[in-house]
Amino acid sequence: MQTLQDFPRWKQEGVLLPYKPAGFSRVHPAFKDPDGAWTGIFVDAFSTIYNIDKVGAEQAPATARDLLDRRLKGKIVSTFPNDDAVLYLYQLIIDTYGWDWLRRFAAQDVAWVRGTQEPADRVEAGTAAVALGTDGMLTPADGMKTRFVLPEHDPFMAWAQRAAILKDAKHPAAAKLYLNWWLSKQTQSDFYMWSVRTDVPPHTGYRPIWNYPNAHLYGFEHFMADRALVERFRQQLTLYVGEVSGAPSPGRLGLHPGR
Repeated sequence: MQTLQDFPRWKQEGVLLPYKPAGFSRVHPAFKDPDGAWTGIFVDAFSTIYNIDKVGAEQAPATARDLLDRRLKGKIVSTFPNDDAVLYLYQLIIDTYGWDWLRRFAAQDVAWVRGTQEPADRVEAGTAAVALGTDGMLTPADGMKTRFVLPEHDPFMAWAQRAAILKDAKHPAAAKLYLNWWLSKQTQSDFYMWSVRTDVPPHTGYRPIWNYPNAHLYGFEHFMADRALVERFRQQLTLYVGEVSGAPSPGRLGLHPGR
């Protein structure tokens, strides 16, 4: 789950089952609870992506400021930042460029959608040229049109997605098997972004995620834990991007809709 701040609270409340899967000792110390109450299972990162046919590598946006280029007007899609974890990415950008950046960005006729998968799908399909606030493959598969922008100096956000087993889980053995599968070297090596394991090398051309200071690796949890700050910032963003609207991504509600 992306609500990283919940896991320490759940541990304190005693509702998590301590468990250390195989490979737990190899997980980066920042990505796990030392008692095994929870562990990171993969590293995700939100930044900018673009379609190579619609933008081209030579004109690819390298910074948030590049998204203000008039040539991109009407060609950008973004997750509603006031509806998702993308909220933190927008805070990092606004801390760097100020609120005027957001005013000018919103004036680019941005297509605002719910969830981070929709922007990625639109860019890959070519119905949008650029997306802000989603991830992408560090090493694109053959035939893929999407490219992920890893900023050299601009801020982006990265975090270890956390997983845990509820103490009263109906099928704890299956949950343990799942965590062992996620932390296996094979699965970690196959993941399209970064591994949480220190003994799994990153994709060619990249460094371990903890070696990117502009990834703000530790900032997301602290941001999410300050609920007053989160709600204040969410309301400020709404003044610029409007109220959240549209169908939730991926278009269905929960594991058992209608129940």
